[in-house]
Amino acid sequence: MLNLSRPRRNRKSQAIRNLIRETQLTPHDLIAPLFVIEGSNVKDPIHSMPGIHRLSIDLLVKECKELYGLGVPCVSLFPAIEEKLKTPEAKEAYNPNGLYQRAIKEVKNAVPELLIMTDVALDPYSSDGHDGLVDPKTGEIKNDETLEVLARMSLVQAKSGSDILGPSDMMDGRVGYIRDALDEENLINTAIMSYAAKYASAFYGPFRDALNSAPKKGDKKTYQMDYANVREALREAYLDESEGADILMVKPGLPYLDVIKTIRENTTLPMAAYNVSGEYAMVKAAAERGWVDGEKIMIEMLWSFKRAGADMILTYFAREAATYLNH
Repeated sequence: MLNLSRPRRNRKSQAIRNLIRETQLTPHDLIAPLFVIEGSNVKDPIHSMPGIHRLSIDLLVKECKELYGLGVPCVSLFPAIEEKLKTPEAKEAYNPNGLYQRAIKEVKNAVPELLIMTDVALDPYSSDGHDGLVDPKTGEIKNDETLEVLARMSLVQAKSGSDILGPSDMMDGRVGYIRDALDEENLINTAIMSYAAKYASAFYGPFRDALNSAPKKGDKKTYQMDYANVREALREAYLDESEGADILMVKPGLPYLDVIKTIRENTTLPMAAYNVSGEYAMVKAAAERGWVDGEKIMIEMLWSFKRAGADMILTYFAREAATYLNH
């Protein structure tokens, strides 16, 4: 008689597979990135991201209501700013009456229970297309000078109703600088989700199409991370945690599951993964050609982030995934 260990006994039915499942994925784990644009009743398709649109504030509010109804607890907003408003100093970033601040207020007023996460970086507002201020003579990204602008825009966003600030700029010391600025204004309940490990990646292309925010010159490799490194990611995470981050993020997600796992094993803070635009676009493109089952790939991909250690996932699949998980 064979004396075998039989792990298949724990896989013999859906009921037992559900019972012993090690990780869970629900709509409550999802954050939906959304793009806002000026106008009324505007739904402008982003061709490199099938199914995703730039939305005017009225349609953005409608989308947020529907996402909240599906069980998605948080949206992350990104502004598509008119080119004429972009300057080297990125002054529109802290305009209290700008598109972004008006969108935050409208969404918060319409769906007060929905968490609003906002982006803290200069590239949507900069005529240079960089996340920090650029020295016009040398082309160098000016770290310390940028911190003041980041703090100003953080305060404006928080006062407009942002629940979670997402510094995505990768300037040294920005989490502590922003935390101090918030606390000085008694905005102590505004959380910070730091882009702790944000890599200089080719997976961001469709996102830059959405905001027309690609660098006009050079690249972002002096401030975004080298994709060959993981120990460096741990250093960045430690620094952000020590400076007051409430949540740590890894971006992109799918090619960096090892980074998510490494940071997860070395922090007690909540962890986020960003399932970025290029990852989304690849699945959609392959599914449109009939090469893969897009829905099954979507769910398997999202589950991989949870398995690696992410507590929450920013994903352009949020609506689609929430609908799937609710049935």
